[in-house]
Amino acid sequence: MSPARSTSPERPFARLLAVLSALVTVAVLGALAPAAAQPAVRAEQPAVQAAGLHISGGRLVEGNGNDFVMRGVNHAHTWYTDRTQSWADVKALGANTVRVVLSDGHRWTRNSAADVAAVIERCKANRLICVLEVHDTTGYGEDTAAGTLDHAADYWIGLKDVLAGQEDYVVVNIGNEPWGNTDPAGWTAPTAAAVKKLRAAGLQHTIMVDAPNWGQDWQGVMRANARTVYDADSTGNLVFSIHMYSVFDTAQEITDYLNAFVAAKLPLVIGEFGGPADQWGDPDEDTMMAEAQRLGLGWLAWSWSGNTDPVLDLSVGFDPSRLSSWGERIFHGADGIARTSKEATVFGGTPGDTRPPTAPGTPVASAVTATSVTLTWPAATDDVGVTGYDVVRVGSGTDTVVAASTTASATVTGLTAGTAYTFAVHARDAAGNRSPRSATVNVTTGTAPARSCAVAYRVVGEWPGGFQGEIVLRNTGTTALNGWTLGFSFADGQTVSNMWGGTPAQTGGSVRVTPASYTAAIPAAGSVTLGFLAAKGATNTAPTAFTLDGAVCAAG
Repeated sequence: MSPARSTSPERPFARLLAVLSALVTVAVLGALAPAAAQPAVRAEQPAVQAAGLHISGGRLVEGNGNDFVMRGVNHAHTWYTDRTQSWADVKALGANTVRVVLSDGHRWTRNSAADVAAVIERCKANRLICVLEVHDTTGYGEDTAAGTLDHAADYWIGLKDVLAGQEDYVVVNIGNEPWGNTDPAGWTAPTAAAVKKLRAAGLQHTIMVDAPNWGQDWQGVMRANARTVYDADSTGNLVFSIHMYSVFDTAQEITDYLNAFVAAKLPLVIGEFGGPADQWGDPDEDTMMAEAQRLGLGWLAWSWSGNTDPVLDLSVGFDPSRLSSWGERIFHGADGIARTSKEATVFGGTPGDTRPPTAPGTPVASAVTATSVTLTWPAATDDVGVTGYDVVRVGSGTDTVVAASTTASATVTGLTAGTAYTFAVHARDAAGNRSPRSATVNVTTGTAPARSCAVAYRVVGEWPGGFQGEIVLRNTGTTALNGWTLGFSFADGQTVSNMWGGTPAQTGGSVRVTPASYTAAIPAAGSVTLGFLAAKGATNTAPTAFTLDGAVCAAG
């Protein structure tokens, strides 16, 4: 993870300055790096080939030779070891891979062999490929608290008994972003040495190696030296990982980098990436996802939840029913997980399976409240097996996914009080085939709880393609509000990219905001202020109505 987006509770200011410095200079050095950094030599497959997940022809394949393209998320397990439901939640949303953050004990509390074994079993139980990474190496050479790749390699060797026999399910990512911006050329030798050390110890898993420059390789060191590192692996069972954040803010930079590895038949995944704009730039996630899909390259979005800065939380508070706008983009957007993820065949999928499941039965509504409803339906059938369901809100010519489940039941949240909705269900199988839509069910939500509120909205500043907005939420009642959900809609396609004072979740034009810890309580006659950045087109009409917990607020 880039230091500006670290999930860790520690975010040293020096690391932020280093990244900012890197981005200031990238315009100068970026013109030099590509020519010096082309992996010009085509990678040949070594004679020794590992079992399980392995590399063939520059691509990651399963033990049966079937292509495997990662579509998944990162999960900060080492800081949130109690969030064990996260595996099932990301699987229900369609992911086929989870990259799990671990610690070798150098900087954070060491994840024990028993804990790692449980992580692997949790991945397998949820039919997810498991990428395991040591996070302590982040920013080595620049961040004095970071550990070495050699220390991380010793950690993996110490887990040899836990990892043995898991080659079909586990990829070993030696160390996260194992070099900062200070002398990134120093990355090559210790990376190759760590690979050799793991192979000498007998590990046969696919090994993943991250780039220097905090994972973003903006000076092209990994790109230039990829062949050297690849040749250090006696099995050829190695994949490179690029992390794409603000350095990759143009389509040309992204396509050039990805295509350079593909042309050289050097395996590559986007091991982390972000989409929301930040103070260093606006990553072009649309090109990242579209080009990865075109080239058949894997990607893993950062991150499921728990970031120090929640702008990159895919889910709000680890709740799969409360996806942020970033989460909606990753799971349900163009080239996203729901549309492109294919489960690994090691879990029972059939290569070449193109037959979709049957349509689920008609859903039945229960437990209807002002803002939620529970739907259940007769299960679909499939020649191989149904792996999940997508609940959709049916609109005029458009269906929007609003919930996902691995069982024949789901709760849809974030609805508006006293509003009529139409829902239906699709089934998915292990190969990613989607069933016809079920029959529909009509639901009208209940009456909103009494709320006394007023909302003032204004545009603070505006520029071509974007603007900054402010929302002041006032409690006009006589009792304090403790916890709330603010709802409103944009009419002109505006999209919130960052917010302070609250966490947004956006579906289409509809925006739902939950409070930050410091804005959750609003005393009687008190107020809180939310600020946000958003993208816009030629027109930027202000929202005309706001609701608080489903109740309509007055203007002002």
